[in-house]
Amino acid sequence: MTSLWCWLPAWRSAGQAKGLHHKHTAMDSYARGPKFDLACKTTHQVLCETAAKFPDRDALVVRHQDVRLRWTGLVEQVERAARGLIGLGLEPGDRVGVWATNCAEWIYLQLGCARAGLVQVNVNPAYRAHELRYVLKKSGMKVLVLRACDARADYKSVLQEASCGQDTALRHVICLGDESWDRMIAGGRDAGPGPTDCEDVINIQYTSGTTGSPKGVLLTHHNLVNNGRIMANGMRISEQDRICIAVPLYHCFGCVIGTMASITTGAAMVFPAPTFDPLATLQAIEKERATAIYGVPTMFIAELQHPEFSRFDLTSLRTGLMAGAPCPIEIMKRVVEDMHCAQMTIAYGQTESSPGITMVDVEDPLDRRVSTVGRACPETEVKIVTVDGSTAPVGEQGELCARGYMVMKGYDQDPEATDRAIDSEGWLHTGDLAAMRPDGYFRITGRLKDMIIRGGENIYPREVEEFLYAHPKISDVQVVGVPDEKLGETVAAWIRLKSGENATEDEIREFCRGRIAHLKIPQHIRFVESFPMTVTGKVQKYVIRQMEIERLGLEKAAQIETA
Repeated sequence: MTSLWCWLPAWRSAGQAKGLHHKHTAMDSYARGPKFDLACKTTHQVLCETAAKFPDRDALVVRHQDVRLRWTGLVEQVERAARGLIGLGLEPGDRVGVWATNCAEWIYLQLGCARAGLVQVNVNPAYRAHELRYVLKKSGMKVLVLRACDARADYKSVLQEASCGQDTALRHVICLGDESWDRMIAGGRDAGPGPTDCEDVINIQYTSGTTGSPKGVLLTHHNLVNNGRIMANGMRISEQDRICIAVPLYHCFGCVIGTMASITTGAAMVFPAPTFDPLATLQAIEKERATAIYGVPTMFIAELQHPEFSRFDLTSLRTGLMAGAPCPIEIMKRVVEDMHCAQMTIAYGQTESSPGITMVDVEDPLDRRVSTVGRACPETEVKIVTVDGSTAPVGEQGELCARGYMVMKGYDQDPEATDRAIDSEGWLHTGDLAAMRPDGYFRITGRLKDMIIRGGENIYPREVEEFLYAHPKISDVQVVGVPDEKLGETVAAWIRLKSGENATEDEIREFCRGRIAHLKIPQHIRFVESFPMTVTGKVQKYVIRQMEIERLGLEKAAQIETA
């Protein structure tokens, strides 16, 4: 197998090739990560090289399926899946949907599609008929692999409803765990030499679509292999590590920072359960002697607060990654101390950037690791821009933009949306508000669309949330803006208290008085047991906002706001 490594400029794109870039001064919020030898290899080339280096080391452990494979065994399963897909009559570039929670077959299909030159389409397990119908038509997938049903839904019935009366490209439906999967594997045909161009699209992931229709993010071998390598490098992951992956595979956290970080280093992948289960995760860490743990903040909160937390031996842990949502400072401190993750890291990114853009270093002081999302990753440029598009001075808040190898190829069949997201100089506009410190570290301060404007004053929900996390009775908090006829918007807070604690609205407001500006003190407070969330554990703030509008009878004010 050809072993080819190359260095490509971080700002490669069609627009950038014209030389459309500007010089930045030391006073600008601009940073470029260190050089890194980017791999010009396909996913399967990397997988085979890793298997050749570490044939007898654990590669994949799926505890709920009692699957335990070494690297040579994983390559065999991937080859079987690739041959099976080709046996269905698929051609290179055809699209294969995977609609399932975490399982061994998900990995076989992800890597099998890459082996066969097919494009995997990640389908969110939370999708129901309306969303599935859209993705079936938009993606043009010819095969959909799903699990017939689980505790969440009867997927076969949802598919039937979504397909009723619809003209789609779908030709085959394969159900995991039944004869259709076995028939596909048995009918396998030679997959040929496989793809060799690392710039080929390998994966389509749909954005959440909280505004407008979801958009399919086109990601290449080059995007995913190198982002996996760089994320693993940031955590000092090697073949000696065992990564407990409790995040969903359909999301880039699972299928890039999980799968790709593993196949590029030889680290073992350990899956505790089909969907996140705090007890199963703690059990997996102890039994499998995991050295790294992934999760979004809500997952770590659930693990730390589990009634049996103290009985587990978690001393094998060394590092991990907390990402996918803003990371509460107090929670990060507890993960480092109580879960023995002395080298726990935080990263920032989004699906359109494969996903990682910035990351803290495992050797960074704790205060820096808990108060920032790190510096620009290797081969990545980051800048903060103001409303007029100019680069903001250091310390000033603006929109975070990124450029480099990791930027998506575009949105599937949507050039207009692609042009809105990626400008003529190749900068990806993230829609996130951030500020760069003089030391080159970045702080995420909110979303452009989440900013609350109260009587002409800008309020950033993240700032209020961080303050409220310091309250000794508060476990978790989400702050949103709700419409107000006089002020435009006011602050609302949903608060989840720690187990056994009680509090009143007045008590929370008294905690705020004199310590933060009066305009930031929540006018509306609601104590809740949980928050509306996506499958990946991201809080759906737009749902909270709508529920508060209905609860408070603010429909009239909401109409004024949108008029």
